[in-house]
Amino acid sequence: MEKEKSTVDCYKCDKDTALNNEQKISRQEECQHCFASLHCCKMCGFYDMSSYNECREPSANRILDKEKPNFCDYFKLQGKSGNGPQSKDIFSAADSLFKD
Repeated sequence: MEKEKSTVDCYKCDKDTALNNEQKISRQEECQHCFASLHCCKMCGFYDMSSYNECREPSANRILDKEKPNFCDYFKLQGKSGNGPQSKDIFSAADSLFKD
């Protein structure tokens, strides 16, 4: 079984940020590769495109631009892993259905 990666990748450039999951970061934190904001909805563990306001935290304020820095008190750094299952995970689950 593959060990889970402890650092998160940037939502925009998909490169390693050298930050750890759920690490506290400032609102001004940026990706060192593409300078995208890292304290934004798309980097949060609660971000979910299929949820109301695209957030699984029901008490969070609505944020319109999911790529801009925000002051959300519920922010938990998660990176792309917070956006739902990755395609490789979906294909692995599908393959396991058809194995003997």
